[in-house]
Amino acid sequence: MSELVKMNTVLVTGYAKAPQGSSMFELYKTSGIVMEIDTENNRIVNAEFTFVTELARDFLRRVIVGYDLSQGLDGLVQRIEDYYYTPSTNSVIMAVKAAYKRYMEKMRQSQTTC
Repeated sequence: MSELVKMNTVLVTGYAKAPQGSSMFELYKTSGIVMEIDTENNRIVNAEFTFVTELARDFLRRVIVGYDLSQGLDGLVQRIEDYYYTPSTNSVIMAVKAAYKRYMEKMRQSQTTC
């Protein structure tokens, strides 16, 4: 049997309540994000969102992919606010913050166990 290759990325999720009256709320009730993060440089390498349209999913993916989470969240939040003008902007930001918090907690835990 072959050995499993060590991966350099992790998958992290975050969720927040979707804005009422939006199609996102009607379909999903939440705004969700799934981010693949390179643990060697803390960069977001891929992302998916619970949006109704492919255009919105693709656009926000391009907004956040490549961001270095070791720089904190302020720059990423600002980037979302600068480019993403929708009723769900605040919900998306809250989901990103939840995913970031989960990622940072896991990274701290893994550093203390090594």
